Amino acid sequence: MLKLHKNTKGFTLIELLIVIAIIGILAAIALPAYMDYTRKTRVTEVVNAMGSVKTAITAWAAEFSPAGPTADMVGNDAVANGLGITVPGKYGAISVTGLNNLTGTAVITWTMNAAINGITSGDTLTLTSDGATDQNFQTWVWGSTNTMAKYQPK
Repeated sequence: MLKLHKNTKGFTLIELLIVIAIIGILAAIALPAYMDYTRKTRVTEVVNAMGSVKTAITAWAAEFSPAGPTADMVGNDAVANGLGITVPGKYGAISVTGLNNLTGTAVITWTMNAAINGITSGDTLTLTSDGATDQNFQTWVWGSTNTMAKYQPK
């Protein structure tokens, strides 16, 4: 008599469960890394905006030295109008204080809002010049609150 073999097609339940477990492990590793990456990308946008403010202050100080800019600017519109640049406000507000290139230090402070998930609203990223020893604002140092430390530029 002729034996017919059933052609078995498909996966067993064990094989499917193994695949699901592997996908779950990969997702558990990939999602936190992706979220951290998106936070870093958004903070980089803030850093770039602060860099354009820094460049504008440096150019202003070089052009008008020794007087330089002296008025504090608080808020995105005040900074944009005072320095003639565009300041995006999507992730918070910027302020520039201590603009006196003869006696003090300029401090550019970006206060975060809740638009960046995982970063507390009110956290700050600061860029401080050493105006006392460098009168043209060429030397700048980054600083931040604790939760922002891992995102600040190196």
